[in-house]
Formats: sequence, C-alpha cells, structure tokens
Amino acid sequence: MLHSKTFVKKTRGGKVNKQVREHYLRDDIYCGAPICKVCDSSTARLSPSASTILIVDTNVVLNQNPAIDDVVMLSIVLEEVKNKNMSVYNRVRALCSNSLRRFFVFANEHHKDTFVKEMSKESKNDRNDRAIRVAAQWYQSHLGGAAQVLLITNDRENKRKAIEEGISAETIESYVKSLGRPDLLDLLVQPSSEDVNMEEVEDLRPSKRKVIYTEHKPMSEITSGLHCGIYHQGKLRVNRYNPFEAYVGSESIGDEIIIYGRTNMNRAFDGDIVAVELLPQDQWHEEKSLSIADEVQGSAGDTSAVSSRPSGRVVGIIKRNWHSYCGSLEPMPMPAGSGGTAHALFVSKDRRIPKIRIQTRQLENLLDKRIIVAVDSWDRLSRYPSGHYVRTIGEIGDRDTESEVVLIENDINSRPFSSQVLSCLPPLPWSVSSEDLANPIRQDLRHICAFSVDPPGCKDIDDALHCTSLPNGNFEVGVHIADVTNFVYPGTPLDDEAAQRGTSVYLVERRIDMLPKHLTEDICSLRADVERLAFSVIWEMTPEAEIISTRYTKSVIKSCAALSYIEAQARMDDSRLVDPLTTDLRNMNGLAKIMRLRRIERGALTLASAEVKFQIDTETHDPLDIGMYQIREANQMVEEFMLAANVSVAQKILKHFPLCSLLRRHPIPTREMLEPLLRTAAAVGINLDVSSSKALADSLDHAVGDDPYFNKLIRILATRCMTQAVYFYSGDLSPPEYHHYGLASPLYTHFTSPIRRYADVIVHRLLAASLEIYKLPSIFQDRPQLTSVADNLNYRHRNAQMASRASVELHTLIYFRKRPTDTEARVVKIRANGFIVFVPKYGIEGPVYLIPRSEKGSGEWYVDEQQQKIKKMDGSVSYNVLQTVQIHMEVVEPQPNRPKLQLTLI
Repeated sequence: MLHSKTFVKKTRGGKVNKQVREHYLRDDIYCGAPICKVCDSSTARLSPSASTILIVDTNVVLNQNPAIDDVVMLSIVLEEVKNKNMSVYNRVRALCSNSLRRFFVFANEHHKDTFVKEMSKESKNDRNDRAIRVAAQWYQSHLGGAAQVLLITNDRENKRKAIEEGISAETIESYVKSLGRPDLLDLLVQPSSEDVNMEEVEDLRPSKRKVIYTEHKPMSEITSGLHCGIYHQGKLRVNRYNPFEAYVGSESIGDEIIIYGRTNMNRAFDGDIVAVELLPQDQWHEEKSLSIADEVQGSAGDTSAVSSRPSGRVVGIIKRNWHSYCGSLEPMPMPAGSGGTAHALFVSKDRRIPKIRIQTRQLENLLDKRIIVAVDSWDRLSRYPSGHYVRTIGEIGDRDTESEVVLIENDINSRPFSSQVLSCLPPLPWSVSSEDLANPIRQDLRHICAFSVDPPGCKDIDDALHCTSLPNGNFEVGVHIADVTNFVYPGTPLDDEAAQRGTSVYLVERRIDMLPKHLTEDICSLRADVERLAFSVIWEMTPEAEIISTRYTKSVIKSCAALSYIEAQARMDDSRLVDPLTTDLRNMNGLAKIMRLRRIERGALTLASAEVKFQIDTETHDPLDIGMYQIREANQMVEEFMLAANVSVAQKILKHFPLCSLLRRHPIPTREMLEPLLRTAAAVGINLDVSSSKALADSLDHAVGDDPYFNKLIRILATRCMTQAVYFYSGDLSPPEYHHYGLASPLYTHFTSPIRRYADVIVHRLLAASLEIYKLPSIFQDRPQLTSVADNLNYRHRNAQMASRASVELHTLIYFRKRPTDTEARVVKIRANGFIVFVPKYGIEGPVYLIPRSEKGSGEWYVDEQQQKIKKMDGSVSYNVLQTVQIHMEVVEPQPNRPKLQLTLI
C-alpha cells in the first residue's frame, strides 16, 4: 500500500517546487509477541509468559533507566529519541539487539493499521503522541486479551487521552510501584521539584529556602550576548587538585578565564559548555592554592591578590555534560525506622564533581558499596544537584570493583562481544589457504626473514619488520602490518562494534580489546613461525636511509622471530652474535638512528612521559613492584619505522583521496599553553625558544644541568604543555592545518596498529582502494558521517588514555597501602600553600602542603611567582622549582571512601 504526501518547497532562488514523498505501508510486519496467534513466532523477542506488554513514549525512553523487560519500542519513538539524544538512541538500539533483553522494535510508521496521517493545525509532538496511542490500541485488539497492553507515559494529557480512548495507561512511577520492587523505585529519575523535599533534610522549611545560585540566562540572551562580546563561550574544566577552581578556554579573548568557587561556577559541571561573563578587573585573581579538602561553599584559598588573569562567572549552560558518576554515599547514621525512603549525599570518586542528593529505599545495603548515580536536575535554591541511584558496582576498596569504576568513569565498553559480532569471525583453527596464496592481489613474502619486536608477553602482534641487503649496496626494508580488514568487512556487526569502541584499552592488569581475542591473538596476530596475512609497505633505502622507492602490497608472511624489546636489544649488543637475524636487526637499527637524527634536525620534538611499569602478581593481580618505564634503542628502532610507514601511507591515500583521507594532526601549542614551561625554565636560568618546534627542540637539547635527571624533567614539563593530537578528515581542513607539530611532519596518519585502533582499519581501507584492490565503502561519500566517526575516535582515544592513567593511580594506591616509603622528589610547580612534586622513581605527581589545608594561609610563607620560589617570611627556609626534596609517601583517607596517596616533606 502506498501513501503519498505532497508539499511545496521554496528554493534559494525564490522558486516554489512541488514535491511528492511516497511512504510504503505493509500488512506483514510482526508484533514480536510469542503469544500471538497471527504473527510468525520465530521473530518474537518478548517473553512467552509476559502478562503485561509495555509501550513507552519518547520522554520515558529519554529520561528513565531501561531496567524492565517486555517493552515494545515503536519506530516513531526511536526516531524522536535519535533526534534529541544520540547517546540514548545508541544505548536503546544496543538494548533492542541484545538477545538477553526482551525489547522489540515495531515499525509502526510502516504498518498500514498503525500509520497515522498528519492533521491540519496538529503539532508534530501531538501527532507523535497520537501515533503512539494508535499503536497501543492496535496491540490491544491484535493480541485479543492474551496479555495486557499498557502505555507508559508521564505526559498527563497523553495519559488522559489514552484512557478516554480505552487504552490502559500509567505513569512510570505508578507502574514501578505496582511491581513491589523497591530497588526499581530508586532508579526513577526525580523531577526538579523533588529538591524542595531534599532541602527539608537540611532543616530548611520551603518558606525559608534561600536563593543560592543566580538564574541561568535564557538561550536567546546568551546568543545575543555572545554575538556582542558581553559573554564568552567555552568548555568548563575543573582543577583536579582544587574542585573550587575551574577554567574556561575562550577563543574570543584568546586566554583562559578562571572561575573561582561554586557560586561563580553557578551549577556548571566539569565538561559543560558554558557562557561566561568577565568580572570587573579589580576582582581578577591569580590561581594560588593547591587544594581545598572540605566541600564548602565559596572560593579556594587566599584570593586577595590582583593579577592579569581574567576571572569570570558562569551565566548560562549551553550544553550539559551530565553522565553517570561512580562513588559512594557519605557515611551517616541509619534513620530511625529505616526501611522507607532515606535521603543521602553521594560523593563521586572524581573530586571535580559536587556531591549529589539522592533518595533511596536501600540505604543500609548501599553504605559500604561503590554505586553509580545519575544527575537529574540542579535547582538554584539547592546547594547540591539532585540525582538517582542507577546500580551497585561492588564493595568499596575491592580491586575488581575499583577497576570497574575506572572503566565506567571513562565510558569504556568492557562487555563481552555479542553473538552477532562473534558470528562474523572465521572458525578456528584458521590458516592461510591456497586461495589466499593464489590471489593476484597478494604477494608471497614467506621467504623473507620478518621479525616482530614488542613488549614482553605481547600476544596481539600488529607489526613485523624485515631488512635485507641488496646487491647494489642498498637495503630493502619492509613494515608488515596485520591485514585486519581481510576479516572485518564494512557494515557488519563486527565492524560496527570496532568503530564504536574505537581503540583497545590498556589497564595495568588487563587489556580490553577493540576486536575479539580470536582475531587479536590468533588469526591476525603476526606470531613467530606461523603464516599470516599482512599489508606491507616496502622501501628501497640507501645506507644513508634515503628512500629510493616505495611500494604497497597485500602479502603473506611467516615471521621468523617474535622478540621482546629486551631480547632484541641483547642481540644487538652481543658482539659474538653474527647470525642473519641479528645482522638484520643491527642494519635496521643503523638506518633508524639516521632517520631519527634527520627527523630531529627537521624540528621533531623528543619529549618524555612519566610512564610507569608495574610488576603484577600472576595469581592475585596485585602490584609487586613499580618503576619508571625504560626506553631502549630497540623501542626507538621500531618507533622510527612505524612513523615512516605512517607518513608514506598518509602521502599515498591523500594523493588518491584528497577530500576523505583520515589523517592525524598535532596543533601548534599557543604561547599561553607554553607559559608555565617558560616560567619554570626562566626560574632556573634557562631560556627556551618556542618560536617553532625546531627552536623548542634545540632549546630542550641545551637545557642541561649538573643533575642527570634535569633534562628529562624539563621534557616531561614540555609534554604537559602540548595540545592533543587528533584525527580528522582531509576535506574538513586546509593543507597547512594537517601539520603534526610534535613530529614536524606536514602529513601523518595511523596505519600500523589495526588490531588495536579503528583509525588504522579505516586507513587500510583507504590504502586498499588507492591500490584499486577494493572499492571505497559508501560511508566515504558522507562527509557529516565521516566527521562523526573522527569525533568518536578522538573521544575514545582520549578516554582510553585517561583510563590507563586512572588504572596506574589505582594500582599505585594498592602498592603503597602496605608500603609507606621515603624517597626523593622534584618540585615542578609552586603554589601559595605548597608545591607540586614529581617522584622520578615511581612516576608519581602530587601536592606537598607547607600550610595545613585547614588554615587559610598563616602569612608565614611568601610566593615569588617570577622566580618560582616559596620562602618563609623570616628567610630561614625556601624551596625553588626543580629543586630536589625528600618526601614521605603513604596512603591516607582524609575523607571517607576517598583514599589518596599523601606526600609530606621529611
């Protein structure tokens, strides 16, 4: 059945065109209920024993938690949700495809009996509500009383009309109460009016409630204010050491605006996009204190000093960054006659998040647990935001629980791969077939001595190398990368899952894979003495590491050795070894050194990071030892050839696809970003030139002192000032913006790790298409979709980095809990009440307080910002930046359930 709709559309030129949109209606769309006598039961997703089938409206889906089953999800509701909140839409789609959950999508917009025509003078919202009621009515008559059909809506008018039309309808709260499940009642999102009751818990009667925060400006006023330059837009970032100090990077004034105190933050959360109004200049303050321990209102530290740093206050929220938060309830005595609803304060593990008020009927069970809470609202009459309990993670302090918290806080998907994803994999055992060897697109390179060099115990081996001497005195050098796209086809559930995860995540004690282990550790892994499929970049190089020619080919290789960095280094260093493999390693290392030197001469930065290495107990998974990660020549050799392969592939794909190549850029850091580094260097008599990456690289090379660790420390500080490198599509920017500052390369991409990065999977497809091996997938024609993919890759990459760091922090706490330690540290930042130190032996950074945090400032200490020095007023003691100090480290718990590593001066 065909339904046509005619409408007129005005073109830019002013002409009016008549357009006809055709809508096909069917009568063979199944209802999904196994109790149905009419439909094909093989398509059923609902429970055979379900006495009630729920139909939910859009607002219920958008705002409530999907903890119930036997839900019919109408296509019109899904479409509305997609338009309003993409993350909720993705979550609901995943729920509907999860075989363990009983959710069924019914295409009501395409069924002849449930499609509704638009009526004149009817709003889109009213039409959608009517369509939901029509679908509910159809289900009621279609199932003929075999099960109750219940419409769940919190819209009073929609509910009233449904009841008038003979449809059973309830609010979500009344339905959940009827189930007799108090645990589900805690999951209900509370409306903002609940704040009134919550304030009564503070013994504030509603009539005496005070206005704590100023009202947010309406969006129309914010828009005109931004246009006139009265307001400034940016993302709010809360100081990790001091939750009462935040920064908003503003492009309109070219500087960061400092926001002091909860009052000026005006209910904004870390990550919110906000509109900020600058305060009068006599109220501008310098960032001074390290931290404030107590959750008190107001500003942080002594803010009497006036400086040139712009300060401001939040006047409106442009885009909220609320999500679910992990933490625990503030310890409190059990209320008398407990068992009913209790009010409690939730304390997030992330210090930057304010306490959140919740109501719960399970207080006794939750006090010693890590739980997840979602924010619902924040009334300007309430000191804290209101939220609701989502679920329990586990016992506080348990390592598995705390590791789970790390994953949740960083939005890492650690769920097992679904059966649909696993069904895309070839069966095991897998081996290279005769068809693979006969395939004309694939070169047989099994005769070459390829080898891999990786961290100890590496199982997901992405890359192998080879280096062969040629008769003309040159070298043939190859980088062979696992041919992941031979198994991951575009548009399959496996590809969709990998695209969503974006990257593998490396925690201290485990790895969370982007792709199933079948692929990462077996089928694609370039293990020793096993034939595997690869995508190869092969150069002819002179002994001076000049590239004569480059070719790209799909290949079959058989790695002759899977070495660890330590093993490869030992081979190269042992002069007694002259076997072919060791000779190839040495030749390759010689070329890598020349390439590295040339790259540095071009302006590439050699930065340093405080990367920590743990030795983990194989049985308990507890840390046995901790120390800085050691970089060897073997590491640098592999890195050099991976960089070269990435640059070669970037050049190749951009030449063929100038508008849709996925590249990686590193923006130039601004002068403001480099200011802390320049100030620190100047304080110790070093003048850094930051006019270009080459000038900075040369300056860093000359920044040496008597202390052998001094230069590494300066490089670590330089790393902290850098911008984030990001993925982008070539059509979104102009060629000068493609530049990678850190590598001093005009072009760069990621090609060498497709097992663990989805960006590399995309680049493999681009390279294959440039070689005319395959056609380019259709997504490359959809520019907005490509931009969305790049945004997700950047989000996932950053989250994976944050999760890795958080895992290191967690295991550092576990390690030092039973091992209080005295050690050496370096002062890296001076603040008003102390300084921040870096502990080289353990790669740890943290605050050391000279003034107790309970004091506002005793007047005993004087901070010299210019000289980066803090000294006692009587001149008896002073501390300089980069000075060595002796500290004591131990784990303390100044706030319940928030253990921290405390650093104190000896």
